[in-house]
Amino acid sequence: MTGKDEAELSRLLRAAIAGDERAYADFLHRIAALVRGFVRRKIVQGGVDPEDVVQETLLAIHVKRHTWRPDAPVLPWVYAIARFKLIDAFRRRGRRIEVEIDEIAETFAEPETETVSERDINRALDGLPPAQRSVVSSISVDGHSIGETASKLGISETAVRVSLHRGLAAIAKRFGRQ
Repeated sequence: MTGKDEAELSRLLRAAIAGDERAYADFLHRIAALVRGFVRRKIVQGGVDPEDVVQETLLAIHVKRHTWRPDAPVLPWVYAIARFKLIDAFRRRGRRIEVEIDEIAETFAEPETETVSERDINRALDGLPPAQRSVVSSISVDGHSIGETASKLGISETAVRVSLHRGLAAIAKRFGRQ
């Protein structure tokens, strides 16, 4: 990206914040392409869908666009959000190491107990509307992807992302975390 591109993106975001929908659509379209390239370069192994990270980044930009300072460059702000969303995706995926169970079977005395009981999970999900509960449960409890959840529930991936975001925010608020 050149300084001219940075200036154009800043101009588009300023116009978008002022209410220009066309400028906002153009801004998001350009940023999506940049974030997509950034995320694809960072994901060297499977397990994380780059498009999920791009969509979560765009959603975060939309929700937090008021935090961008108009006198600051826009790209470092965008890339910081993308980096945090990428880290979140890797954390959700977790580290998966495959080891033959016969090699380590004798080291396990008893299975470890779960730190979160089913009762605690149900308590967290109880306050959510049924649609949000289904989405949060499918992704956060059952470990399904956004695409799998959308197919299973018969809704769009965008609707899944929105329901997930709102459901997790409601749970966080309910338990005193913002």
